[in-house]
Amino acid sequence: MSVLSPKVRLDRVAEPAGRRRGGPILGVFVDATTFEAAVNRLLAAPARGERLRAHFCTVHTIVEAQNRPDLRDLLNTADLVAPDGMPLVWLQRVSGRPCERVCGPDLMLALLDRGRATGARHFFYGGAEGVARELARRMAGRYPRLRVAGTESPPFRPLSPEEDAAAVERINAATPDFIWVGLGSPRQEQWLASHRDRLAAPVLLAVGAAFDFHAGRRPRAPKLMQRTGTEWLFRFATEPRRLGRRYLVTNARFLGLLAGATFRSLGARRRRR
Repeated sequence: MSVLSPKVRLDRVAEPAGRRRGGPILGVFVDATTFEAAVNRLLAAPARGERLRAHFCTVHTIVEAQNRPDLRDLLNTADLVAPDGMPLVWLQRVSGRPCERVCGPDLMLALLDRGRATGARHFFYGGAEGVARELARRMAGRYPRLRVAGTESPPFRPLSPEEDAAAVERINAATPDFIWVGLGSPRQEQWLASHRDRLAAPVLLAVGAAFDFHAGRRPRAPKLMQRTGTEWLFRFATEPRRLGRRYLVTNARFLGLLAGATFRSLGARRRRR
């Protein structure tokens, strides 16, 4: 699958079977989808009896996956890896695939809103102490008749097997349709992959910063910056110490990896002539 043009392959990865459309970006399969298509697929999952694992991929995710084969493998076995960063959207579009940004915080609001029509039940798992509870309170106020199955903010340390089993039991007992997970990357991606078979909920979603945004803990960038791919500048300006390395070093590395993969692909193409 192409990343820069239909004739230039930046990387190869086995394409998932089924309805998914997209292509690999530096070894990670990213879905070429629209926001509405992603929302509709996830909304329909409970009625269809599907068991989905959904992730939202950014440049940071792609770069992390270069040094983490386990992260790359779990993303490539997911049911949805949506493009949460505009550079990933642009790469898919250049390859001729219709694509829109599917941002975790935005998709959360859409699913909470539209899921009310079917009585969907939501469980919020993650965030610092009290964040999941505040998130649920705010969302219930914003969307009347929203059905919150439960909330839980686990400690940042690894859970013991007994603690983890107890958490799984509590979540399953709450019978949610959607489990929203905000543990930070790559911990939340690993959690979804390791818990998918143990949780009865149809849909698990790793949404990271959505917890802090919608619980009122951190500000969100203006809409214009979200649409133009400059949201990272806003986040860097508001949290330079925490996010400085991620955005400056990681973004530069992504560009370098992309350039290197492109030159290798072009070189291989010339040799085949």
